[in-house]
Amino acid sequence: VVQLVESGGGSVEAGGSLRLSCAASGYDYSRGCMGWFRQAPGKEREAVATVYSSSGRAFYADSVKGRFTIPRDNAKNILYLEMDNLQPDDTAMYYCAATPFLYPEPLAATAFQFWGEGTQVTVAS
Repeated sequence: VVQLVESGGGSVEAGGSLRLSCAASGYDYSRGCMGWFRQAPGKEREAVATVYSSSGRAFYADSVKGRFTIPRDNAKNILYLEMDNLQPDDTAMYYCAATPFLYPEPLAATAFQFWGEGTQVTVAS
């Protein structure tokens, strides 16, 4: 059974930083694609950042480029989302996602089969 458990959410002021973590179990961390998506109230779930496991190639939504990065700790099977210069528009529930397929459409939520429960990020203006 694949389990993805997110942590690290919280409340910060605009301009602040947070680091989210996603611990994966029952999942071959070296294959497929993992990433982060977010969903704000009343809005659709959208991609934030994903990474192809085999190549390390990362993909970012335009809204977070230059502010967010998606490093991995392969030894610990943990995926991170490092978020800098957070803005109120970044307020959302953030979800970790994974797929065993090697090269899915990287920013399409429908391409991912496994999801965590989410962790809330709130940015005050």
